[in-house]
Amino acid sequence: MTENRPGLLEHIFDTIPLPIFLVDDDVRICSANKAASEVLGDPERTFLNKRGGEILHCIHAAEMREGCGHAPSCSDCVIRNSIKNAVRGGKIHRKRTMMYLRTSAGTKEVSLLVTAAPLAYEDKQFTLLILEDISELLQLRSLLPICAWCKKIRNDDNYWLSIEEYFGAHHDIDFSHGMCEDCYRKMYPETP
Repeated sequence: MTENRPGLLEHIFDTIPLPIFLVDDDVRICSANKAASEVLGDPERTFLNKRGGEILHCIHAAEMREGCGHAPSCSDCVIRNSIKNAVRGGKIHRKRTMMYLRTSAGTKEVSLLVTAAPLAYEDKQFTLLILEDISELLQLRSLLPICAWCKKIRNDDNYWLSIEEYFGAHHDIDFSHGMCEDCYRKMYPETP
């Protein structure tokens, strides 16, 4: 067992490759690990004491002069509601949400998994907030492995299903069948 030396917990916190924030009940950033600084492109951590929506450039944070937490849509914010839940002693584990962020190129849609847990320290109540960007994972998952010959789709269990079976099972979609003009001409070449 390692003794508790000053700086050990900070070192462990900075070693974790996920962006982790320590926030108050108004989503103000009180502390953050190295990964959070890198994701935000702010090694000096000038984002401290600012609200999460403001540092992440949430499109709703700019809707009201008061900033993050004051726009009408902020009442539905998964991050803000996860923190409220943690302040009441609850935990949120990897709840999925979509954020729309302002960038120099316009608006960017980001899929996140949000984890929030209460943390009491020196008679103060905080929330440990972990944000996992799963946008790339969802994009890769949206690629369907399809047989080049029979057009069956391979599912996550490595079974090959017809297109109708796959979409019926995964997306609750039913198909009606018809025939395109090209196939009609191939099947019935004698018909004008």
